[in-house]
Amino acid sequence: MPNGGGVTADRDAFPTIQPTSWSEDHIPFTELMGIGTGGHGLSLLDTPYLVEEWGLPSPVLLSGDGHYWIGLDYRSYGGLEVPSVTWFDTESGTELPLAADFRAFVESLQPLSRFK
Repeated sequence: MPNGGGVTADRDAFPTIQPTSWSEDHIPFTELMGIGTGGHGLSLLDTPYLVEEWGLPSPVLLSGDGHYWIGLDYRSYGGLEVPSVTWFDTESGTELPLAADFRAFVESLQPLSRFK
């Protein structure tokens, strides 16, 4: 895949401070959606359709499978700020802020094997 795709096993989970429908202490981050189209599954360009389909509050979706989504949350974006990263749990209808920005999110990623 030219962009997007699977992430390294060293960084395929994010620790959480509260349980989700996925786990008691983490969420998966096994792949990142690509930017363009190319017949390789979902891309960031599918976000408007997916937001409508799953009743989400308009994030830019980075990863997910319908039961959950991880997205850039622009709702508190004030022009000079960067979006936070949020877990959108469609199973329970809940949201969980994960990180203040994408950099903090990436820096906190850990191996999924740590949680098993």
